[in-house]
Amino acid sequence: MTQNTAALSAQSVNDVLQTVPDPGTGKDFVSTRRIRGMTIEQGTVRFEVEPGYPARSRHESIRNLLADAVRTLPGVKRVEIEISDRIAARAVKNGVKLLPGVKNVIAVASGKGGVGKSTTAVNLALALAAEGAVVGMLDADIYGPSLPQMLCTGARSPESSDGETMEPVEAHGLQVMSVGLLIDDDTPMVWRGPLATRALTQLMTETRWRDLDYLVVDLPPGTGDIQLTLAQSAPLTGAVIVTTPQDIALIDARKGLKMFEKVNVPILGVVENMSIHICSGCGREEHIFGAGGGQKICDDYGVPFLGALPLDIKIREEADSGVPTVASDPGSRIAEIYRDIALKTAVALAGIPRDMSHKFPNIVVKNE
Repeated sequence: MTQNTAALSAQSVNDVLQTVPDPGTGKDFVSTRRIRGMTIEQGTVRFEVEPGYPARSRHESIRNLLADAVRTLPGVKRVEIEISDRIAARAVKNGVKLLPGVKNVIAVASGKGGVGKSTTAVNLALALAAEGAVVGMLDADIYGPSLPQMLCTGARSPESSDGETMEPVEAHGLQVMSVGLLIDDDTPMVWRGPLATRALTQLMTETRWRDLDYLVVDLPPGTGDIQLTLAQSAPLTGAVIVTTPQDIALIDARKGLKMFEKVNVPILGVVENMSIHICSGCGREEHIFGAGGGQKICDDYGVPFLGALPLDIKIREEADSGVPTVASDPGSRIAEIYRDIALKTAVALAGIPRDMSHKFPNIVVKNE
């Protein structure tokens, strides 16, 4: 064994890897325990990286960063790195059980309607799936379900194999459930709050979700019965707030943010929709609804700013056609913004401690 090879060890490899920050989190891969299964054999270094968030578009850059660092060590002849798509379940508040078949639940909310929350939620889900995650979508707007239209589910209705649970409908690689799949398009939901809340609970718990990394829940606007019940009793991992820069929207967005804070649901970040309008004729940029409002909320409450989306007719047209932007035009600048928002959301969620409830044994006390 040469002197150079003798100096090559797992410790020396870890030491150099510790100098490489993850582009997503800014933290190194060693102290966050995301390097696994390292072996060193005849100058070949092999290990697996588990980012903890879906990032297929960044796999090659992460692999190159780590490999270049390892190659600086004497004795290294070859570096082989596998990057895992595994996503761990994150902890939810005490007393709430995880949904069967679902690791993490992300609520997408807004304080008021008309800010593009549903469009943002759908493209967020599609972007997470494009990055390698298994994703589902739940339409929690009982009175105004929009997912069947936005995801072009057509006349398909959920099937049931056991008469007790429903199978989600597949659309663009997502597992989808909505009350809109169970009723006609022109049938109004004239239900009082308790009945609507019970219906939402059934949709969430009686759907046979299949090994989801993320369930994205498109909440109705406001902070009423449905939103509060979901925030209090559902296993929400975190929430994303959608707003526009308009002062009126920002006031209500703050109320939605405070609601989640009061029930101990982490805020993953804020998305500013309709941030800027670019004239299709002259190219002039205008802040029609104001500027900087989303960032101001983040600064005031200490939460991440996930990104800003333009006011663009294509976003509306593609959602109305049933093929949202991330699915219809994945190479576009707007789809790139959605993917960046999705990555930031997933990174923020990955910072929440893992769910360890399955590690604890069930203790049963019996009187003999």
